[in-house]
Amino acid sequence: MTSSGLALSYSVLSNVAGVAGNLFALTLFVSPIATFRRIARNRSTEQFSGLPYIYSLLNCLISCWYGLPFVTPGVILVATVNSVGALFQFLYITIFIIYAENAKRVKMSGLLLAVFGVFGVIVFVSIRCLDPIARQIFVGCLSVAALIFMFASPLFIIVIAFQTSTIHCMIRTRSVEFMPFYLSLSTFLMSLSFFAYGMLKHDIFIYAPNGIGTILGTLQLLLYAYYSRVSREDSRRPLIGPHV
Repeated sequence: MTSSGLALSYSVLSNVAGVAGNLFALTLFVSPIATFRRIARNRSTEQFSGLPYIYSLLNCLISCWYGLPFVTPGVILVATVNSVGALFQFLYITIFIIYAENAKRVKMSGLLLAVFGVFGVIVFVSIRCLDPIARQIFVGCLSVAALIFMFASPLFIIVIAFQTSTIHCMIRTRSVEFMPFYLSLSTFLMSLSFFAYGMLKHDIFIYAPNGIGTILGTLQLLLYAYYSRVSREDSRRPLIGPHV
């Protein structure tokens, strides 16, 4: 195969991986809709926290900026997925603010303004103070840092926060009842797709965090497989004991 043919093959494969990552990410972005339907129906945020959506919005904004041609040419599919993600997070936060109590409403409004303020500073610095190479490294490092901070957060983000609690429930009850398999699979496939996309694009700021996400997703699916088997075995085990 000629060098031009090989380059074309890499381009096609990377685009396929990026589009697949976008589609799997969409599954994750729409997953909290049921929660916000409940909030709107009850006209109350109850015990839900809005912080995971704040973290996710900041991460999506920074990653979207990183994917724009002005910052990193050739990875526009990173910008598309994160622009959609940012829109979803903004809508979730808006609904949360509308139905939150006064104290929560003020706090969330302040945090939302802070997110846009921080993002505005990042855009200003990257445009006015940095050359193209330094700009890509600066924004890339921030996007990875934001993702790591999101992973390290005790609340985590939308899906991961939910999955973390369900993993605890699954281990405690030895049942997969609390673990939505297709949501877990979508998370794994999204990370795997963008890991492949980053590798094909030779972009460490894409493949490094998504490689970690792929590993975590694999472990989660292995846990699901193990406890699914345990659940089946427990259901087949005869109930032996004194009758009352």
